[in-house]
Amino acid sequence: MIRRITVAAIAAAVSLAPAAETGQVLAHPPVDGSYQCSEHPEGQLPALGDALGTDCIVTELVEVEGRTWSRAWRGEGLENEDWFGWRESVLAPCDCEVARVNVNPVVNQPGILGEPPASFVVFRAPDGTHLLYAHVREVEVEAGDRVRRGEPFARIGNNGFGRSPHLHIGAWRDGEPLQIRWDLRAGNGPDQRDD
Repeated sequence: MIRRITVAAIAAAVSLAPAAETGQVLAHPPVDGSYQCSEHPEGQLPALGDALGTDCIVTELVEVEGRTWSRAWRGEGLENEDWFGWRESVLAPCDCEVARVNVNPVVNQPGILGEPPASFVVFRAPDGTHLLYAHVREVEVEAGDRVRRGEPFARIGNNGFGRSPHLHIGAWRDGEPLQIRWDLRAGNGPDQRDD
């Protein structure tokens, strides 16, 4: 006898407690081009700016022996210059104010974990949301500056507690971490803004 299992039968058999709603923030994409992000689940990194944060790496399609792959580096990836994101422009998440800037001049070698803190920029949106962009270099803003969403403000680096050129991005409001969502309808760059 074949027994059909429906979604309703599964739902009736499994009682799931409603999860507490997680706050979110919608931000302009961090770079102009292809990227992939991996998220830090709740509890993995407890500090504000780390909790529920995401690590983003610039990618390109690369052909290797007749096959095409989405990759973050060319060749062996042993030098920062091998990574597609190295020194790529980083775009502001919103129309907001620069709240804090930290610069770590040390440059890590790919595959070797560096020492914290990383270079970072913290933005403050009008609603009190803070967004932290870490592992940047060549920072072009100072605390108190105003930026427009999609405006370049730094370049991707490899410093602090990191092993490769990437961005760590975290967000919080009123002391509570927020999940980050990317506004994929936003234009790439300040001149292609969708109002």
